[in-house]
Amino acid sequence: MARLVATILYAAAATFSAAPAMAAEQCAARGDMIKALGEKFHENPTALGVVNSNVIVEVFVSDQGTWTILASDTRGQSCVVSVGEGWESALKAAALPGT
Repeated sequence: MARLVATILYAAAATFSAAPAMAAEQCAARGDMIKALGEKFHENPTALGVVNSNVIVEVFVSDQGTWTILASDTRGQSCVVSVGEGWESALKAAALPGT
């Protein structure tokens, strides 16, 4: 049992120590990030939310359903928070009777 706990702790430590290096690779100037999302993935801004006075969160979505969530700070730096596929808008058009 102690060996299992030690293995889990070691794996967690390795994961968290690698996280800052991985995060740095997924951050860039906001303008560069938006340009890359548009050119490479055909993603456009879809939603925006204020986290606090220094950070906003933006959602970019393509017509094919790929999506990216960015966190951007007041200094113009953006970092990828998450990416995925299969985006569906929560807004659904109501079917009118007879259509």
